Amino acid sequence: MQEQLINEFIDYLRFEKKYSENTIDSYKRDLQKANNYLKKDLTKLTKKDIQTYIQTLSKKESTNSVSRCISTLKSFYKFLQLNKYSTNNPLITITNPKSAKKLPKVLTEEEINTLLDISLKTDFDYRNKAMLELMYSSGLRVSELINLNVNDIDLKNASVRIFGKGSKERIVPLDDYALEALTNYILYHRTSLFKHGENNYLFLNNHGNKMTRQGFFKILQKIAKEKGIKSELSPHTLRHSFATHLLKHGADLRSIQELLGHSDISTTQIYTHITSDRLQKNYKEFHPHGK
Repeated sequence: MQEQLINEFIDYLRFEKKYSENTIDSYKRDLQKANNYLKKDLTKLTKKDIQTYIQTLSKKESTNSVSRCISTLKSFYKFLQLNKYSTNNPLITITNPKSAKKLPKVLTEEEINTLLDISLKTDFDYRNKAMLELMYSSGLRVSELINLNVNDIDLKNASVRIFGKGSKERIVPLDDYALEALTNYILYHRTSLFKHGENNYLFLNNHGNKMTRQGFFKILQKIAKEKGIKSELSPHTLRHSFATHLLKHGADLRSIQELLGHSDISTTQIYTHITSDRLQKNYKEFHPHGK
């Protein structure tokens, strides 16, 4: 019965809510973890059961992980009530723990230029150049990047069609550097990466299959190491850098929100803190009375 309810909930997330597979996997792991710990009928849990479970989680997991688990359970119980599997909701008065928001890591514009200055000799070089230019030009999530199809790139109108969280579609313009890199890759180098026949994925790995998150991360790390970039770097760093640099050069928050595909403007507002921190740092460093 427990597994059946969890599986029905997962199907609900996949087919009705249209959540991404990565998000669905997180929900499933959280529910299975709770089920394995509590070892009770999930429809009959009490508030005390949940509180004990949260206290145990808090001793070995981060605040963000605990908060995510609570959110998963809340969604699960809403689903149970919606489908009349249970009238019980032990999380109705449970609140998520507050966590301090960490400012995202960003690269300087100089570091970005260094990273994107790739020597183009092989088909893989052209692919890597196109991936990195696209990431910085449009602020994609890595999951959005690897799931792009060739038809999602409109070379004529210099734009990319992205299906983000919840399968929400957005159209983002491409800058001239990304457009040139994508044109070269798509027209002259992509077909050389086919190994087992054609497929529609835009970016292919060394085996001719769809690029993976891990594969892109390794490529990014390798290029950064070759360029001598010491800053902490992940695929999301390019997204954060894209947003921060836009804000720095005068873009408004609403536009950045749309480009990033954020459903809530408060998520985008984290970038104002980054620019404020940098202003204070520059003031203290360069103003005669700032030290």
